[in-house]
Amino acid sequence: MATVRPLPKAMTLTDAAAARVREIMAKSEKPVLGLRIGIKKGGCAGMEYTMDWASKAEPFDERIDDKGATVFINSKAVLFLLGTEMDYQTSTLKSGFVFNNPNQTSACGCGESVQLQAAQPAI
Repeated sequence: MATVRPLPKAMTLTDAAAARVREIMAKSEKPVLGLRIGIKKGGCAGMEYTMDWASKAEPFDERIDDKGATVFINSKAVLFLLGTEMDYQTSTLKSGFVFNNPNQTSACGCGESVQLQAAQPAI
């Protein structure tokens, strides 16, 4: 019988990102299971990250439970987000989620859109 090893998480969260996800979930006016992350075409670099409440798991979502926070990755975005670390940063001028994505090939000057390639298989 073949041994099945657990798959690595498609994405990880820093302590700061997990704390922020838990905080905004606690403030939600409606019941939510987690935060849904995806990508869409747009912006000057070609793609943008999307975030929305997840009130239920959609078919083929990738569920990430990390540091007490739950994130769902839209099935169409998984290959573009493999290996990504999600962080939450606060500075004097802005605060928000930051994606440290090894599949990102470039970004626009304002940082609102990115160019992504699908993750390559490890050989």
